[in-house]
Amino acid sequence: MIKVEVQFAASTIDIPDEDTFQLWVGALEVNSEQEVSLRIVDEAEMTQLNGQYRKRTGSTNVLSFPAELPEGVDVPFLGDIIICAPVVAKEAADQGKSLDSHWAHMTVHGILHLQGYDHIDEAEAEQMESLEIEIMHKLGLSNPYV
Repeated sequence: MIKVEVQFAASTIDIPDEDTFQLWVGALEVNSEQEVSLRIVDEAEMTQLNGQYRKRTGSTNVLSFPAELPEGVDVPFLGDIIICAPVVAKEAADQGKSLDSHWAHMTVHGILHLQGYDHIDEAEAEQMESLEIEIMHKLGLSNPYV
């Protein structure tokens, strides 16, 4: 099971509560106890992080930072996920998706990145998207890619 600790740095009424994030994260099958930090931010903070760590201008929906623990430190910490509340809300509206479904997708997407999945090349993208679709269906939510 993956335990999620949520930090709410952005203030908006459209952010799911910690129990909802835990429900979504719980849909990912893992063989051990793991922990993740999830921070919900505004566009200013996400723009700063996106520029600092990805050298990209502007905001983005989700960033994942896998834990880089020193050798010999054996804690079950996967890493940090940062989700930008205003971007998620705008994307959901623009794409005609429910807000909860898009929040769930961004959460699942971020966790999969922490587990080593990526979408840099086509084969990796197909594998990651397939897992995302499977997890979303497990949660009773629709395919996020249609």
